[in-house]
Amino acid sequence: MIIGQIKNGIVLDHISAGRGMELYNILGLDKLECQVALIKNAESNKLGRKDIIKIDEVIDIDLNAIGYVDPRVTVNIITDGKLTKRTHLEMPETIEDIIVCKNPRCITTTEQDIKHIFRLTDRENRVYRCIYCDSKAR
Repeated sequence: MIIGQIKNGIVLDHISAGRGMELYNILGLDKLECQVALIKNAESNKLGRKDIIKIDEVIDIDLNAIGYVDPRVTVNIITDGKLTKRTHLEMPETIEDIIVCKNPRCITTTEQDIKHIFRLTDRENRVYRCIYCDSKAR
């Protein structure tokens, strides 16, 4: 399979196999007018298998959303066909409006203008909790 080279755009690399579609949806890549390629289960020396997303345009992407879904992702910015910036992500301390609190008693379910904010409480086990009701995400 051959996917063309990007002249100006973004490559999300080292996505854990099977997580690429989740990132695609959270980032709203289906709404873009440019070309977007999602490669699933590509061979990787480091991971065994990985997903890759190529976006044929430099856009503003939510690095916190990417770090929440998969903190091992590498974000590569391509300009004039060359790698100009590489960012290695970590799990963000807080995430905002990426996931929704599932607790029916949480204030976010009754008040429409309140942002859904979660705080990282256990980095090792990847646990995020709602800042309003302390409910566990995922």
